[in-house]
Amino acid sequence: MYRRITTILFFLAIIGCPMAMANGGGHKYLYRLTLTDKKGTPFSLGKPETFLSQKAIERRERQHLGIDSTDLPIPPKYINEIEATGAKVVVKSKWNNTVLVGIDKASQYKELRDLPFVADTKKVYTEPEKKKEVDVRDRFHTILNQLDTIYDDNYGVAREQIEMVGGLGLHNRGYKGYGMTIAVFDAGFMNADRIPAMKKINIVGTHDFLSDNTDDMYNGEAHGTMTLSVIGVNEPGIFIGTAPEASFWLFRCEDVTTETSAEEDYWTAAAEFADSVGVDVISSSLGYHDFDDTTTSYHYYDQNGHTSLISRTSSMLASKGIIHVNSAGNDGMGTWKKINFPSDAEDMLSVGAVTPQGVNASFSSLGPTSDGRVKPDVVALGSPTAVVSGRGTLTSERGTSFSTPVISGLVACLWQALPNKTAREIIELVRQSGNNYGHPDNVYGYGLPDFTKALKQGKNETDAIAP
Repeated sequence: MYRRITTILFFLAIIGCPMAMANGGGHKYLYRLTLTDKKGTPFSLGKPETFLSQKAIERRERQHLGIDSTDLPIPPKYINEIEATGAKVVVKSKWNNTVLVGIDKASQYKELRDLPFVADTKKVYTEPEKKKEVDVRDRFHTILNQLDTIYDDNYGVAREQIEMVGGLGLHNRGYKGYGMTIAVFDAGFMNADRIPAMKKINIVGTHDFLSDNTDDMYNGEAHGTMTLSVIGVNEPGIFIGTAPEASFWLFRCEDVTTETSAEEDYWTAAAEFADSVGVDVISSSLGYHDFDDTTTSYHYYDQNGHTSLISRTSSMLASKGIIHVNSAGNDGMGTWKKINFPSDAEDMLSVGAVTPQGVNASFSSLGPTSDGRVKPDVVALGSPTAVVSGRGTLTSERGTSFSTPVISGLVACLWQALPNKTAREIIELVRQSGNNYGHPDNVYGYGLPDFTKALKQGKNETDAIAP
């Protein structure tokens, strides 16, 4: 495993993947520069192996997807000219041809703006006077409390959330995510490196887009620990996740100390990194619409899948051969009420939350998109969902953040069972299996999916599949 990760990191260094920077890169201002073109790039579409990993190339070939100019890295000469101004490149996006840069003085902005290859600039971060405090690592339990589980049930407390969406039919046939790679995007994975039940998860790599300190990935924020547990934990008789045999990349791309549009850039960089290392499914329990700088906040009419950087990136993922599953949001009872970005994106699955009775959770965000597409796409148990906490205890949490990994893991299992399907075909199978498919709405979307039904349809089977 060490050799594989070292090789991947060396490959990413060649194509110019920037190293992580702490909270705004340590700069007072962050600007997103949109470039005019990729003229002078030393890379060629005829030699994709120089900027894409072999697994990424094979994934495209398997789905008959082309490699195009969006895959070409940003020309190094442009990066050099940007840095010659004194600005620091924080992250960049080849798909969107954007560069996030940090500066310390507002006067530096003019020099960046006047570069001949810069088409547009947008300030996306200003260092706040006071940042939110981040909790330090909490102590953790060395064993999961079996007294909290369901007696004599192999799935333990996780049975209901898997059974509710027909996931047992996949598991009973041996489809538990083996050979599939899932990327989990979140704000932090406190103690996921120490909790014994988490150590059994096949984590093949991590990347922190906010900090160079490798400990930060596992410090402070436990949200990612809980979302990861829903998919990856494999403790028979206590807790079994939705894809316990999958491999995982963990990405920290959410800054809990502020709420700024720069987090879209971190998320986008994570998506491109995921593509480069051959990820199949992205499970993201993050969403945005309202920022500290209210002048950069989004409006309902922006929810067309292409206006925001994060949604534009998400809408591209299926064309790269990746399935993106994202939380719809928890604004159903607030003033916003609608889905968050990037759940308005095209060709992905946004996930709402329901109760054990299948009734929509009151907090679950609503659709549709501004251009009339059905959202959320599907729903799953999220009020509550059984999880393993950052303290290593069995507990339950409410939110679309936790209904999302229920779906993400089973999507990976379904794709394992149907390896010749494309990302778009798997997405459509999941939608078609929903119990609300015949009359979708803006609360349940296509409804509770039935992954056993999706498997049967995908295999064109007429025989019944055991639940």
